[in-house]
Amino acid sequence: MGEVAKIKKFLTEARYHQQDASSIDMINLMKQYKGLVSNLEPYVFNDGSCRKLINLGGTIPVRYKGNTYNIPVKIWLMDTHPFNSPICYVTPTADMCIKVSKFVDHNGKVYLPYLHEWDASKSNLLGLVQVMIVVFGEQPPVYTKAKAPYPTQQPMAGSNPPYPVFSSNNPLPYPSMPQPAMPQASGYPCGPTPYPPVSSDTGYPPAYPSSASSGYPPPYPPMQSQPSPMSSTPSGYPPSTSSGTITEEHIRASLLSAVEDKLRRRLREQFSQGTAELETLRRTNMELIQGKSKLEGLVGRLEKDCSELEKAISVLEEKEAEMDKGLGKLSAEEPLDIDEAVTTTAPLYRQLLNAFAEESAIEDVIYYLGEALRRGRIDLESFLKQVRSLSRKQFMLRALMNRCRQKAGLAG
Repeated sequence: MGEVAKIKKFLTEARYHQQDASSIDMINLMKQYKGLVSNLEPYVFNDGSCRKLINLGGTIPVRYKGNTYNIPVKIWLMDTHPFNSPICYVTPTADMCIKVSKFVDHNGKVYLPYLHEWDASKSNLLGLVQVMIVVFGEQPPVYTKAKAPYPTQQPMAGSNPPYPVFSSNNPLPYPSMPQPAMPQASGYPCGPTPYPPVSSDTGYPPAYPSSASSGYPPPYPPMQSQPSPMSSTPSGYPPSTSSGTITEEHIRASLLSAVEDKLRRRLREQFSQGTAELETLRRTNMELIQGKSKLEGLVGRLEKDCSELEKAISVLEEKEAEMDKGLGKLSAEEPLDIDEAVTTTAPLYRQLLNAFAEESAIEDVIYYLGEALRRGRIDLESFLKQVRSLSRKQFMLRALMNRCRQKAGLAG
């Protein structure tokens, strides 16, 4: 089934009031924009009522910053179209999000002055789509969802994820800043252990690496141990009273390590969020600067137009003063005879001028005779008699004018 036949079927099925006007309006739009397709679907109004209406769904090409994008839209036509304005929505795909502005709300509904001031005698669907293209070219209604550039990591139980994903108007997310790896002592696994290992040679815990080289404090405090005659205690470690029991120092070190990790994650989150907000503000600043340059250009053009208008007004005032002066002189002089005002330089030109004036008068007489016949003021026989006589005289005058032009060397 052709598109025209499908539209007419939809109009008949939905019982539209102005089917011919609606059909022409939709066909003109779809000829211009091939990405729109007509459908007949139920539409739910705000009061909960539902009615089958025709909609034109698809994509429209929008040019933004030198590139052309296909913006998905859906235009619903009321059954009183074209006397009532359509209802327009932006319908983002699965990888898009709606960018709320003064023209598009969070549901995707479009608000335009063209829709608010809809006039059946002037407005149409083609003009509506063209206005949408211009508006969306200035403020795009959708943006691409953020995609995490790193594989998802499973967070530890009872803790927040170390790399949160922030959603913003920027199509690319901002990953967390990489952190240096936590140094580990020889023989220790990653994370706290209830019992530190004991060296098989000395019976005491091994020494920790220096914290000054890594920038981080050691994950656990040194254990207190007794000096052994077989090995010396590492410097900086107080003696330990036992080698296999959990002391308050161990618990305190574990709590400090957990708090430190949580604070580090929070700082990374705060840093990522601040970076995203800073980028958004920077982009907004660029848009404001571009808008300022456009406004300055418009103001400059308006000032130029104002100066030209002032010059034109001054010239017009001068011409008006000259006209008033000339009218004053003419009113002070004697009345002018029009016939004497026009004079010729030779008798041949006078003869040509008189013939032309008489021929024009005959043409006017024939016209008014026709009007009199149409209104029933004269009968047909009198009309024909007068027209024959005048036409004969008009023919002779035209022949005379042609002869005079030939003698005078004028163009025929």
